[in-house]
Amino acid sequence: MQQKPFYITTSIPYVNAAPHIGHAEEFVQADIIARYQRLRGRDVRFLSGTDDNALKNVLKAEEAGEPVAQYVSRHADIFEDLLQKLAISNDDFIRTASDPRHARGAQKLWQAFKPEDVYKKSYKGLYCVGCEEFKTEKDLVHGECPEHPGKKLEEVEEVNHFFRLGNYAATLEELLVSGSLKIVPESRKNEVLAFIRGGLEDLSISRSRARARDWGVPVPGDDGQVMYVWVDALSNYITALGYADEGNLYQKYWAGEADKVHVIGKGISRFHAIYWPAFLLSAGVPLPTELFVHGYLTVDGQKMSKTIGNVIDPFELITEYGADATRFFLARHIHPFEDSDFTRERFREAYNADLANGLGNQAARIMKLAQDNLDRPVELSAESLTLQQPFCELVEKYELSAATALIWEHISKADLYIQEKKPFTLVKSDDTREEGKEIIAKLVNHLAMIATHLAPIMPETAAKIMTAIKENKKPENLFARKD
Repeated sequence: MQQKPFYITTSIPYVNAAPHIGHAEEFVQADIIARYQRLRGRDVRFLSGTDDNALKNVLKAEEAGEPVAQYVSRHADIFEDLLQKLAISNDDFIRTASDPRHARGAQKLWQAFKPEDVYKKSYKGLYCVGCEEFKTEKDLVHGECPEHPGKKLEEVEEVNHFFRLGNYAATLEELLVSGSLKIVPESRKNEVLAFIRGGLEDLSISRSRARARDWGVPVPGDDGQVMYVWVDALSNYITALGYADEGNLYQKYWAGEADKVHVIGKGISRFHAIYWPAFLLSAGVPLPTELFVHGYLTVDGQKMSKTIGNVIDPFELITEYGADATRFFLARHIHPFEDSDFTRERFREAYNADLANGLGNQAARIMKLAQDNLDRPVELSAESLTLQQPFCELVEKYELSAATALIWEHISKADLYIQEKKPFTLVKSDDTREEGKEIIAKLVNHLAMIATHLAPIMPETAAKIMTAIKENKKPENLFARKD
């Protein structure tokens, strides 16, 4: 039976600052899933990009004394560079301010909304620039936005277009309860259901052109307004597929039977699980199939903050340790769903224990035995080149830490096997040399199996190991110890 196409997206980060390790976490998570699905033979489309039209981008550009378009483009370049440095295998990258596909598609979506779902009125409320959202009393904790504590909410009064979100409350609840729109983990689904059941208020979906500093996608038929950033930003998932013209990519990866997965952080689950499906329902556009919602990274127990000065630069980690080591840590030592703490000390310890002394040492040891004792490369079994079911089940549930841990269990098993069988001793005697060679061949197959499973997580390392196996020689030092 032919498998469905698979479409996966990251959220599109604001470009008001350079990326931090939390952005790298999401990129790596999505990439592992995309690479895994390709290994399974799926037709995969993987999208990332940048949210260029947010008011916070405009304010930061003004603060920097730089034209907004220039500021946004410069920061979008940095995000795109991070994807490349991390070996992220995205097929597309959309910039919502400058990509011609985007404005046309976002305006088409707006025009497709049912007329009865949209109206215009004067509104006064508290606005969180960090979230790009009006806040109600029930959203606040001690009068502050829980996502941006300490930042004063702005009191705004203006005439905006509004979307009747309540029109879709019952449908959204049914979609989530039935699993037609799946949210992983279950705890995030329950949070969204509680929010829906608490009552959905109408949502402001435009901003005055004056307050937006004339930056953003114009509202069709209303020159004085630009789209609220979330209508504009969320639509990137379909505008990048050519929704404006409903071309082949859109037909294959969205309108058809494709699995459509959004990888997002917990702070924006409401936008993706309520606003986005409601917009699509109103416009008569198919819905995504699944949301994978990850937690946040803290640093030494504190939320990352430029004010505190504890923001971890992923470029620095990649420069010092390499892309694969960074990918490994984010996969193995960061919980896929809950908040996790990041420290440089923990990173270095994991690097030395799991990579330098672990995988790297074992690959070198096995292939040195093969190089010295086998006449030709080992003929690999089909089993060693096939993803095992327990690993597949974990990745498909987004249990990426557990899936990576499973590989390290196989590394430990190989170490124990070497200690128990002592092939390095057996090959020294005429009587046991052939037995020693057989054990080495088994170890090479086991190493190939490890590399096969590493491929979605550490693609460069997996490729180096497979090259060493094919050439029957010890690989270069994969991971130099860091003191």
